[in-house]
Amino acid sequence: MDLKKLKNSAAKEIKAAEDLKSLQELFKKYLGKQGELTQILRSLKDLPKRERIMVGKEANEVKNSLSLEFDEREAELKDREVKAAQEKEWIDVTAPGKKIPTGSLHPLTQARRKAEEIFQSMGFEVAEGPDIETEWYNFDALNIPKDHPARDVWDTFYLKNGFLLRTHTSPVQVRYMEKNNPPLRIIVPGTVYRHEATDPSHEFQLQQIEGLMVDKNISVANLKAIVGEFFKRFFEKDIDFRLRPDFFPFTEPSFDISITCLVCKGKGCPVCKESGWLEVAGAGMVHPNVFKAAGLVPGQWQGWAFGFGLERLVMLKHKINDIRLFRSGDLRFLKQF
Repeated sequence: MDLKKLKNSAAKEIKAAEDLKSLQELFKKYLGKQGELTQILRSLKDLPKRERIMVGKEANEVKNSLSLEFDEREAELKDREVKAAQEKEWIDVTAPGKKIPTGSLHPLTQARRKAEEIFQSMGFEVAEGPDIETEWYNFDALNIPKDHPARDVWDTFYLKNGFLLRTHTSPVQVRYMEKNNPPLRIIVPGTVYRHEATDPSHEFQLQQIEGLMVDKNISVANLKAIVGEFFKRFFEKDIDFRLRPDFFPFTEPSFDISITCLVCKGKGCPVCKESGWLEVAGAGMVHPNVFKAAGLVPGQWQGWAFGFGLERLVMLKHKINDIRLFRSGDLRFLKQF
């Protein structure tokens, strides 16, 4: 067994190793459990004592020398790999960064904030109420008792123990009047829920803006003035609108509010069903029974209320033809705003 020849051969191969994987293979070849030098050390027991001492000493010196060379070469290769990775992933911190595209507020959020700003400038306070309501506030307090046919108009999500997802923001009228004495003027922006199939003009989750004004001498003339000013500022141009008789249990008299079709400008088109008008809200004078439910004396106070569908207003303003786009999460749609 020529240990000197084995040492020289191993040393030459160790220096020639180009990566950690090949170096590991060499380690197994010479110093592994089945390695050449390991086999020599195991065979020492078969040698005569004198020869065993001499060969054993030389073999251990070779083993120590090779172990040292393996460690040195391993350190060199690791250092080389680190430097290569650093060069590959090098970042010039002085270079200008890539501009991250900025997001924007959702069109419904933009519209809600604009509506709140308009009404607040006219002296209205923004009020809120719970999305999960009781039947009392959602129906009974608004002059819609259990046997009233108007309950069928609202496709309601009923929950346990008499609770439901509110079908309109009108319950906040009663909640607010219970805790605040007139005169008052509030708007109530919020989410409402309807158990119905979705299509281009219907959704099961909608945004509404409720309005309420109560004082000693309030009339429909006040309603028209406020609504007209809101339309002018929201659409940023003069808008013709009209009030037509309608029916809502919580108002008497009741009206629907329609504006001139913004698509055909009142000439008649498929969007407005050739009428030249588009209904955007329901409104009317607060029913005496609603005042009673809120703990007010009907004869002492008068008031009006309205309810706008925020999606409808935004669709008209931006000529959007499908209400489902608002909650689709489609960035192509949202980036336009």
